[in-house]
Amino acid sequence: MPNAFCALMAKDSGFQALYLSGAGVANISYGLPDLGMTSLDNVLEDCRRIRGAVELPLLVDADTGFGTALSLARTVRELERAGAAGMHIEDQVQAKRCGHRPGKQLVSAGEMVDRIKAAVDARSKSDFVIMARTDALAGEGMDRALERARSYAAAGADMLFPEAVATLDQYRDFAALGLPVLANITEFGQTPLFTREELEGAGIDLILHPLTAARAMHQAASEIYRLLRQKGTQKDALKKLQTREELYRLLDYSAYESKLDALFRNDASGDGKK
Repeated sequence: MPNAFCALMAKDSGFQALYLSGAGVANISYGLPDLGMTSLDNVLEDCRRIRGAVELPLLVDADTGFGTALSLARTVRELERAGAAGMHIEDQVQAKRCGHRPGKQLVSAGEMVDRIKAAVDARSKSDFVIMARTDALAGEGMDRALERARSYAAAGADMLFPEAVATLDQYRDFAALGLPVLANITEFGQTPLFTREELEGAGIDLILHPLTAARAMHQAASEIYRLLRQKGTQKDALKKLQTREELYRLLDYSAYESKLDALFRNDASGDGKK
């Protein structure tokens, strides 16, 4: 979910929960790669903007927690205050990488357990979700990834997020651990584009499409920029563009204008004067 307007469109399409991607914050809001270069404050800003526009539950990517155990506790408290419904933290080192890139380095299982315990202890809302993501599958194999997931569950994680899963059977093995499991179905990565039905059959509880809409928008924008540069007009692309009427409908523009009109009428009649 790259921004507040996309959140409005997702809600309008019938989705019941939203996601703020760490890669999305880095790539879209700051033009940076997903290499741990953005801060908690950067994430909070986008979180507040989305929650200010849409009241749907929002899961936030908190990377490795943004620091030590004390910093991680602050991360939880600030995300709660910003209106997030939950967050996921991962077992990579602080200098993290995208979960579908090579060269990922993990902290020990014990250090990740400490992260989870710090997050669980810090939350003030019992329904604020602490989700544990493990990137162990790519570098340590399935058995070790399952072992890590068990220890994360025992530490108090509410949900599991195994990254870069390759098969439905692997998802079934994670689901068998007893906690709700999230499937990250992202394009051009290590995980096949399994369908909702396939994932439901494998015991998956939550499906994530983190930047699908963003990739579509970026491709469309790139094509429009090239067209404008080459032809000097957007006339041939009008059918591909969101209309002004659709924009206004999603923003509930007329309701805001009605309020302005009412205020002006009150001022003109003297009713708005003290």
